[in-house]
Amino acid sequence: MKKINQKKNDKKTKKRIVNLFFILIFLGTLSFFIKERNIENKIIENKLRESNYNIENVSSDISKEDGKNITNSTNNINTTKQYEKENIIEEYKGYDVIAKLEIPKINLETYVLKTYSEEALKISVVKFWGADPNREGNFCIAGHNFKNNNMFKNLKKLEIGDNLFVIDEKQGRIEYEVFDVYKVLPENVECLSQETNGEKQVTLITCTNDSKERIIIKARERD
Repeated sequence: MKKINQKKNDKKTKKRIVNLFFILIFLGTLSFFIKERNIENKIIENKLRESNYNIENVSSDISKEDGKNITNSTNNINTTKQYEKENIIEEYKGYDVIAKLEIPKINLETYVLKTYSEEALKISVVKFWGADPNREGNFCIAGHNFKNNNMFKNLKKLEIGDNLFVIDEKQGRIEYEVFDVYKVLPENVECLSQETNGEKQVTLITCTNDSKERIIIKARERD
């Protein structure tokens, strides 16, 4: 009987030892994972700190770059071409004036009337189409080839490279250089196009002596 009891006690003891062994292994494994997890957390924290540092640096760099851009923009504004301001009359023989046109080669100084009409064309040259004077786009001026001193009688004498000036109250005096001279039939209106790639252009239009064609003079702002 004592032997049987002793065997039972021995089995219980072994079982406790085995259970204790597994508990120790579990605790050891858990401790290992906790340490690894802490290390991983520290690595993540460090990465986050580095990330925040990089973000701050990038933000700082962006701010610095924006500051440079603002400075450059300011410099661009400061270096924008300055035009000479000139006053011109508001009316000419009862018609509103939008600009003054000067073409030294043919000794022409004339006022450009604001509103196109057949009656206005008998008085002076007229804004026919397009942009306002000295603005980006194509400022188109039409005039008869009458022998009056303020008309386009000598426009046919202009050549590529000749210069002309457009003066208005807002932009002042701007010089233009002739870059194209040609003739077209009256129904051809391509010269009125406003596609100038951001340039300021002037187009002068008058009739040939027989009135069968139109003389076209195109000029762009001189650099």
